[in-house]
Parts: sequence; structure tokens; C-alpha cells
Amino acid sequence: MSTLKVNSIQPLSGSAVAITGFNSGIKGQSIFTGSGTWTKSTREATLGVTIKQVIVEVQGAGGAGTKSTSGGNYNGGGGGGYARKLIDVSSISTSTITIGSGGVGSTSANTKGTDGGDSIWSDGTNTITGFGGGAGEASGYEGGLGGAATGGDLNVDGGIARMDNQGGHTFLGFGAQTQYAASRADGLNGTLGGGGAGVYSTYPSGTKAGDGGDGIVIVTEIAG
Repeated sequence: MSTLKVNSIQPLSGSAVAITGFNSGIKGQSIFTGSGTWTKSTREATLGVTIKQVIVEVQGAGGAGTKSTSGGNYNGGGGGGYARKLIDVSSISTSTITIGSGGVGSTSANTKGTDGGDSIWSDGTNTITGFGGGAGEASGYEGGLGGAATGGDLNVDGGIARMDNQGGHTFLGFGAQTQYAASRADGLNGTLGGGGAGVYSTYPSGTKAGDGGDGIVIVTEIAG
């Protein structure tokens, strides 16, 4: 079967009438797991369309778990914040993308891990940020706080660390679960901005708390 493709109709008299709307809608997606630049002209050349809008999803990184006192059981890291926005890119050519790195879990007893990094879309007009989650506290019952989010049509804070050293969840990912292996293994890591799991200071020397999950930025490209 043959297919006839046209982009205009020429009437018997008068100007040609353009046919529009057949090459619109979602046409592609750019996924950033490392910092970089989104360039509209490059994506248009790749997709063979004119990009009119993008849906930007920004996920901050997760905070790390902490190797805490044996009495603490809320010492996982908090989840990173998530923001989503629909943007008209008719007058936007590029955007700088920053991807937050997950916090690093501690190996020494009662030493706090590190916070998760912020993920950002910045195009000169719009700044969309998913802030990183906090690391679990070094002692007591204080889990890492979830990161905030700003600049989106939808802004969702990351989840706070939960009971039994579990990391906080995110809009896109999960905090790490606690593992009670007989070997007292290292804490598990969060995914897509989720918080890392904490471990007790009574675990063997060198045992490491879990890392937070790295952030991510997803750009869905819409032709018009």
C-alpha cells in the first residue's frame, strides 16, 4: 500500500493552503544523568521537527545515610525534591542542566554522611530546582529531611527518612530499605534521588552507610 504525504493544497485559484497539525505532539525525550546543556536546535535536527514546548522534570539527589549510635533508628537520608513545568521554548535556545550527586554515607561511628546535591534547569527565563535531601543525623532519632522544590507548575518535597534507618522516597524513586544481614553489610543506596539507608555504629569497622541516589532531569520535547 502506498502513502501520499503532502504539506499543502493548491486550489484552482488563490494561494496554497498549508496543512498543519500532523507533525505535532510529543516527539522526543532528553534524559540527563549528568550535568550538561539542552540545545533546542540540536534536538530539532535530530527529531526533524520544530520544538514549541518542553515538559521539564527536575529531581534533586538524595541525602546519605549515617552510621549512628545503636540507639538511633531514623538515620537514613532524606529524598530529593521534584519539580515539573511546561515551558514554551519558542524564544529559548538553550538551557543549562545541573545534576545533583547523591550524598555519601559515613563509615565512622557517629559521623554524619553528606547531603544530596541540587538538580537545576536554567534557561535564562525559567529556573527549576529540585533541592537535595539531607543526610541522617549522627545520633539520636533524627532522619534526614526531604529536599524542597521550586519553579515548577508542580513542586513536591522529598520524603523524610523513615523508621528503621530507611531513606526517604521521592516522586520518581525510592529510599533505600534497611537490611538486617547476619554479616552486617553496608547500607543500601537510594534510587532516583532517594535517601540512603543508615547503619548502626555497632556494625563492624569499615561498614558504610548507604549513599543517596543521584538526581536526574528529564526533558520531554513537544512539536507544534
